[in-house]
Amino acid sequence: MTSEGVGLADFHELSESDAEAALLTCCSAPRWARQVAAGRPYPSVDALLAAADAALTELTESEIDEALAGHPRIGDRPTSAASAREQSGVSGDTVLAALAEGNRAYEAKFGHLYLVCAAGRSGAELLAVLRARLDNDPTTERQVMRTELAKINRLRLTRLVAS
Repeated sequence: MTSEGVGLADFHELSESDAEAALLTCCSAPRWARQVAAGRPYPSVDALLAAADAALTELTESEIDEALAGHPRIGDRPTSAASAREQSGVSGDTVLAALAEGNRAYEAKFGHLYLVCAAGRSGAELLAVLRARLDNDPTTERQVMRTELAKINRLRLTRLVAS
């Protein structure tokens, strides 16, 4: 099962299990994948993205943690082609060392992975965002993280259904 460029019409034709597997490459929360797959067919990519956003808002905090588990730390070696593509702007020993230090501080404060939509952003920019977000309170940061997760899901879904 490919996770890129299947097209919206072909996405609708996938079996339930294949659609869920493809969606899990976008977001590793099983309930999210089941809910988005079950909503097919979608009249447009925009309708698919709206359904994905709606499904994300319904996830419990433990289900959000499942989604976070599918993402590497910013600056670590990406574990998927999608993550590698999204983090392609992260390089340089100094930036990588600062990101590793920032990730440790972030995880110590918030108890979860620093998640940010990294596509098209440099390592220095991602480091600045991380440092700024360390000033958030836990409730605010959890909402910011959910917003970033939605951005990543939309990016990956758009790539999935590109024809």
